[in-house]
Amino acid sequence: MKLAFINNFELAAVTDAGVVNLSAAIAEGLNVLPPQQLMNHVIEHWSDYETKFAALIGAGPARPIEDVTLRAPLPKPISIACMAVNYMEFGALKEKPEPQAFLKNSHSVIGPGDTMKLPDVPASIFEAEAEMALVIGKTAKNVKAEDAYDYIFGYLNFADGSSRGLSMGMGMPYFMKCQDDSAPLGPWIVTADEVANPMNLRVQQWNNGNPTHDYNTDDMAHDIAASLAFVSANTTLEAGDVIALGTNHQGLHPLQDGDLVEQEIEGLGRLAFHVHDEHKRSWSRETRAERRSKKLKGPAPQLAGKYAEN
Repeated sequence: MKLAFINNFELAAVTDAGVVNLSAAIAEGLNVLPPQQLMNHVIEHWSDYETKFAALIGAGPARPIEDVTLRAPLPKPISIACMAVNYMEFGALKEKPEPQAFLKNSHSVIGPGDTMKLPDVPASIFEAEAEMALVIGKTAKNVKAEDAYDYIFGYLNFADGSSRGLSMGMGMPYFMKCQDDSAPLGPWIVTADEVANPMNLRVQQWNNGNPTHDYNTDDMAHDIAASLAFVSANTTLEAGDVIALGTNHQGLHPLQDGDLVEQEIEGLGRLAFHVHDEHKRSWSRETRAERRSKKLKGPAPQLAGKYAEN
């Protein structure tokens, strides 16, 4: 099942026929919950809701997806844990790195069609890492890798917005990764039963229609089970929390004002978001892979706008 929030954060299912409102299956007292708490409740009590939702989907009616506004399916997770340096980069990394992770705050989340606003900080570049994320289905602490999939409710697209090159005290993870509007996710949650093999999915991203990221989840250094075990060894996770599973960095490229970024993971739908920069900073339009092929070091240079080097 594909679970989404639409319009004024009404719970809905996205089907091949269109979008079906699921609000009728939610007890009246629960419909007043904030959207994240409502989604957490549904996830945590999925065995009670799955059959009810299926009946509503079967009965319809389904509205064309063009007639609704999709919202972030997880608008304010309690925890957003992100794996770092978790891909072998098409063989660029010869040895598996040690597992690493960081946290983003819930105000980082934006949904489909929303705008990532670039902050007023002297970053050398702004990027959005195309990632798959998993959604926790029940309280998870010290989960063993062999039990990890029992704790996964579903999967979705996630873009990890990053402000790179900040000076000491403004670097990773706080100012670099924890900015507001820096975690686009969606467009919906696909329940785990609909994803046959999450370790073999194509991940793509485009900027203004130009392809940037294109890799497969089978290149993870620490797979889904190992990542969940690593994060839950340090942090208690609850239903509705998110673990973003990292990216292949070769497709990273500069974000700048007016960009339309689209991201699609096989079977998980397409997430689109806009970029706004009131300071109109601009960069050379190059991916990391393109610069590497030209034997150029570092990210694309800033060409104009606030903080550009004279």
